Amino acid sequence: MRDGASPLARAAGAAPALALFLAVALAWEFGVRLFDVPAFLLPPPTAILAEMAGSSELLLRNLGATMLAAVLGFLIGTGFAVLLAIVFLYSRAAERALFPWAITIKTIPVIAIAPLLTIWLGYGLAPKVAIAAIICFFPTLVNAVKGLRTVDAQALEFMQVLGASRAQTFRHARLYAALPYVFAAAKISSSMAVIGAIVAEFTGANTGIGTLIVTAGYQMDATMLFAAIITSSLATIALFYLVTLAEKACLFWPEARIDV
Repeated sequence: MRDGASPLARAAGAAPALALFLAVALAWEFGVRLFDVPAFLLPPPTAILAEMAGSSELLLRNLGATMLAAVLGFLIGTGFAVLLAIVFLYSRAAERALFPWAITIKTIPVIAIAPLLTIWLGYGLAPKVAIAAIICFFPTLVNAVKGLRTVDAQALEFMQVLGASRAQTFRHARLYAALPYVFAAAKISSSMAVIGAIVAEFTGANTGIGTLIVTAGYQMDATMLFAAIITSSLATIALFYLVTLAEKACLFWPEARIDV
């Protein structure tokens, strides 16, 4: 969908997805009622919506804790990855020394290190932020390194002709080349950050959507499980579109964005 499309055209483009969503919800609702499926196995959508409305305060309070950790982790992981990518750009020795460690961190299952971080950092905000940052770090690092090195040769020659310094070349050529790649990774990492925060809450936390999911699971409360999952999914979608809006604001030149 082009950015210049009218609201009517955008609504028309979203219509197939909305129609499919509505069809699945209706089939789910009538199927559960037709076959008399117990609510503890699969509650109908109307019951889930009623639970979301009745427990809105509880859901939003815990969602706030999860999203705070996710956003902080996303910002820290993305920022550190971009800084390290700049180091790699100007130091091949640093890249050869540190990139294998980045790969190693990526290969460690998050669910395996979450208990360790909880032991080391406690049951508060810190372990959730750390997990979210770790998840966001690697994809952003890879994309940022690629973007910083994907610079048009003519642009670099032009900067040399102008007598630009290394800092000026970075600002006016390499940074603009890297931004589309960084935002492409950021759109993926934004959702992964929420997943990381929830996983950290599974292993030990006082508040958060993850704690609601764990508690509802122990109580076999499928309705609350679905309510918590849907609430976190909606918040994740909102975070994704916030990153998309930031991308549109920053990548203002023609054909700058990479669709993800």
